[in-house]
Amino acid sequence: MSIRKQSFIQGAMILLAAGLLNRLLGFVPRIALPRIIGAEGVGLVQLVYPFMIVILTVITGGLPLAVAKMIAEADSQGRSGEVQRIVRIAMTFAVTASLAAAAACLAMAEWISSVVMTDPRVHTAFLAMIPVLPMVAVSSVWRGYFQGKQNMIPTAFSQTTETIVRIALTLTLTALLIPLGLEAAAAGAMAGMAVGELAGLLVLWLQIRRESVDPAEAEKAGEADGKPPAAGKRDKGFASAAMKESNRQLSRGLLRIALPVTGSRLIGSLSYLFESILTSRSLVAAGLAASAATAQYGALQGMVMPLLLLPGALTYSLAVSLVPALSDAAARGDWAGIQKRLHQSMRLAIVTGAPFVALLGLLAQPICSLLYADDSMADMLRWLAPMAVFLYMQAPLQAALQALNRPGTALFNTFAGAIVKLVLIVQLASKPDLGINGAIVAIAVNMGLVTLLHWISVTRLTGFRLLPTDFLKVLSAVIVTGAVAVWIWNLEGVPGGAVKLMAASAAAIAVYLLLLVWLRLVDRFDAARIPVIGRWFR
Repeated sequence: MSIRKQSFIQGAMILLAAGLLNRLLGFVPRIALPRIIGAEGVGLVQLVYPFMIVILTVITGGLPLAVAKMIAEADSQGRSGEVQRIVRIAMTFAVTASLAAAAACLAMAEWISSVVMTDPRVHTAFLAMIPVLPMVAVSSVWRGYFQGKQNMIPTAFSQTTETIVRIALTLTLTALLIPLGLEAAAAGAMAGMAVGELAGLLVLWLQIRRESVDPAEAEKAGEADGKPPAAGKRDKGFASAAMKESNRQLSRGLLRIALPVTGSRLIGSLSYLFESILTSRSLVAAGLAASAATAQYGALQGMVMPLLLLPGALTYSLAVSLVPALSDAAARGDWAGIQKRLHQSMRLAIVTGAPFVALLGLLAQPICSLLYADDSMADMLRWLAPMAVFLYMQAPLQAALQALNRPGTALFNTFAGAIVKLVLIVQLASKPDLGINGAIVAIAVNMGLVTLLHWISVTRLTGFRLLPTDFLKVLSAVIVTGAVAVWIWNLEGVPGGAVKLMAASAAAIAVYLLLLVWLRLVDRFDAARIPVIGRWFR
């Protein structure tokens, strides 16, 4: 295939732009959907969505990363004949698992909707979810392929297309079907999600078609593996046996990488599920009514956490770009290159996430009032914001462990953090004097603990160190940035509301960018690596 590679920074920035756009667009249904189908209708959708996430985690959790890593390694070592076989084997795994899961869900749909989810009205929405499974499985393999080739444009374009189509059809279908009842409207929301996945899959398919080579040539490249074709039945038989053994080794390699990563992500999905159950029960034990407990947890997970995760677009882009870059460097034994990439990714994660921490923490009340017309969750946002910087550092560190063949270490660290979080929720949130604040403490401890464990693991493995002066420079810039934002927000005589909030945020970000340059945290060479605008700095 004719693939145009990007550098590590370029790939990260391409995915950052797409991820940030997708996260901003993702706020549209969060605000609009409750206005169409109400809290009860959203509740029906939310009963199906976490179940779907768990299934998708089991099917494809670590497969894209495994494909990206193995393809990057094969390319770096000149084993181009293996690339197509890696994709075919991974596709076989993904399609087989997704079809089996879809068949199981279809057969048990009635039981799951009435017993497991305790509300039979989700049955139609659950059925509408099933087509998503094989589509996500196929697209995950293709995205892994492009990421392994260090070409992030198809992934970014596919994700953006999927988001736009999903939002448009979700809102349209729910509005059209609401006269038929909440059950039909919830099913419309899930159907919009399915069509969005189909749109993203079609984008990847068109890219694959445009860049594909002659299948016969690919097969020859795989069989010959750099050697001239052998003549005679004996040679062909030997080549066939060697090919089968090579395919078995590739299959074992994919599973060896994918299974621990899947386990790690499954721990996160199940942790989220148990967190919702234990938090609600603990708040009730603390003396809250069940409806109040559900409302408080909904505000925490449905309103506060999405704001904190907004800079996660960067950490996701860094993590995706970091895996093939580190795999390539590790395959060549380039430890200096590994440390350089780690330093770049960690510095970008901290530098980019820091102003969000300041603005979300200091302007929590006006931000919540503007977005949700309700500032009751502002204190939650204010207390969690400072800990979010650990969350932004976590994804690049975990990606580094996976790229350096330590997925089991990442799995253990995530599992340890989840156990500590769940234990603290039960112990703290059930106390009447803490309540939801106990859950906030548990989540904050989880963010810090998992990041610290990842950091220790990466440091022991690579000798990586982040200069303390970088932290001090970022902290200084954040303090000045926050002071500017609060000063403008508190100015008398200036109209309040959205315009004042945007002015305070824009001025603070402008000051922050100037400080980054002045403190030499970012220079023109860093800016020159950014796609599109980079040419202005060369």
